Amino acid sequence: MSKVSVLVVDDATFIRDLVKKGLRDNFPGVQIEEAINGRKAQQMLSRQVVDLILCDWEMPEMSGLELLTWCREQDDLKTTPFIMVTSRGDKENVVQAIQAGVSDYIGKPFSNEQLVTKVKKALSRAGKLQALAASAPPKMLSTGGLANDSLAALTGGKAEVVKPSAPTPAPAAAAAAAQSAAPAPAGKAPAGRGQGQLRLPAGSMACVIKALSLKEALLVVRRTEQLPQVLESAVLDLEQGEAAETARLNGYLHAVAAFEPKPDSEWLQLTFRFVDRDPQKLDYLSRLIARGTAQKHFVPGA
Repeated sequence: MSKVSVLVVDDATFIRDLVKKGLRDNFPGVQIEEAINGRKAQQMLSRQVVDLILCDWEMPEMSGLELLTWCREQDDLKTTPFIMVTSRGDKENVVQAIQAGVSDYIGKPFSNEQLVTKVKKALSRAGKLQALAASAPPKMLSTGGLANDSLAALTGGKAEVVKPSAPTPAPAAAAAAAQSAAPAPAGKAPAGRGQGQLRLPAGSMACVIKALSLKEALLVVRRTEQLPQVLESAVLDLEQGEAAETARLNGYLHAVAAFEPKPDSEWLQLTFRFVDRDPQKLDYLSRLIARGTAQKHFVPGA
């Protein structure tokens, strides 16, 4: 029996590695292929068959939407499950993907549970889930069936077509507090002029952008009950221009530390590493750094 194969398409190595780990941990026996952009994926799909495509939207050379459109024009790919994995959660983008023939949609950042649920549903609809279970190594199935309940390390966030279950109001409250609250001692308060929105698995929080470079952003957030985790995938939203359009920068938390030199620090300092290799996003970051505080989003100097 041939193995069930999944093609992972993303220009960010970090995201590809996280998705591959999630697939291997929860779907033993799956065969994983990968491509760094839509053009490479198109070349692979022209010479081999896959059972599922997990694809980023924004990539150099050929975007996920362009790849999806091409796939639906090919006789042997018209019905292949295609899950768009992206930080583009706006209604118009979701509608655009649906009109192009997307099978499902996951918003970055996303949780293990969401990834496994979407993949499981897609493979089940395609009649491949039983074949995957049959091809799994027996030693990986000591608890019986697929290890779908053993979830611990991937990206986090919300799905856009199917919203994540039970969102808590705490992050929103923390976001509002972070924008308005100022601790009495001047040394405690984050000296931020620029602000953004950091999307994490547990929800969103306002952040002060202390420094910015092409490699990373140094952020300060108010501490909440749910502490951000190192290596947690996230999306940093920045408003740009007079139309207040949002730039979504994908990345992960490289470091988490207390902003104040005490164990009960009210503020946390986060090092947010960018994983996007999209030339447009790199150009956007370059222009932000060059303009300094003109847009009032950050303090340059990282």
